[in-house]
Amino acid sequence: MSGVRIGVIGAGNMGADHVATLHGHVSGAEVTRVADIDKERAASVAGAVPGARATDDAYAVIDDPEVDAVVIASHDTTHADLSLAAVRAGKPVLCEKPLAPTLEECVRVVREERRAGGGLISLGFMRRFDPAHTELKAAVSAGECGSPLLVRCVSRGVSSAPGCTDELSITGSAIHEFDTVPWLLGSPVTEVSWHAPRSTAAVSGFRDPQLILLHTADGALTTVEVFLNARYGYDIRCEVVGEHGTVALTHPARIVADSARTRSRGYPADWRPRFADAYRLELQAWTDTVRTGAASPMATAHDGLVASAVAGAVIASMEDGGRTIPVQVPEV
Repeated sequence: MSGVRIGVIGAGNMGADHVATLHGHVSGAEVTRVADIDKERAASVAGAVPGARATDDAYAVIDDPEVDAVVIASHDTTHADLSLAAVRAGKPVLCEKPLAPTLEECVRVVREERRAGGGLISLGFMRRFDPAHTELKAAVSAGECGSPLLVRCVSRGVSSAPGCTDELSITGSAIHEFDTVPWLLGSPVTEVSWHAPRSTAAVSGFRDPQLILLHTADGALTTVEVFLNARYGYDIRCEVVGEHGTVALTHPARIVADSARTRSRGYPADWRPRFADAYRLELQAWTDTVRTGAASPMATAHDGLVASAVAGAVIASMEDGGRTIPVQVPEV
């Protein structure tokens, strides 16, 4: 295959960015179709790519003989059915997280993909391609801080999306850490617990920030702070504390006041500038895999299932007053 003809489903912020990145920055990729339930929005995004056609029918993209592979960036509730449609059509798919909103749907997707031979679904856990995170993983793997004891993860945003809930904060945001932490440590999450302080006055309807504790099989303890309405900017941090030292994405100054008033460190308003390189590298790796048939470095459908199992345990802890809950990954 000389080039990969790609159909992108979903033309919102994420899908539009994927179209622009594939067209402008990924060699061997050709965007041929763009789908969105809002056909005018699909047409606007497709209009920036010569020869790309727009539709409001996602399944028409999957069935199109001029589409070799599919990117799914539509609403979470569509991920499972669209991924399965691509599998049935024999087409590789890069699906944004989560694989599906529920664990039961994740199991259904993984089982059907395996029956089809496996390897068709990749998950958009782009932090595995973020240069800062890959450098951090290399340092941990090289033993630069000794055996990990504590991991501190922070995920903050300016404001939550309309209709956000306690559960969506977990399945839509914290789920990145549920993939990153076991990838970083090389050890699965075994137990979780959920906690929250009083909620910020900036939101109503759900608890924000949230604090999640993750126990991994290697004996390390991870704290995950998710604060969707931090207001001052989009801010991602991760520090690994080991037996002999620490390694981190960034090293703080003596005192830094990060607030909506000061914006002292120039934080972006959302995730796209922070992870632009990660998305570009991820899309290039996926395109290369589809084009050459080489082994994929991407997160798999089963990785998506595991992350969703952790999310389900966290939600169970939330509903049970913060009790520690074991993670149970279903057999598939």
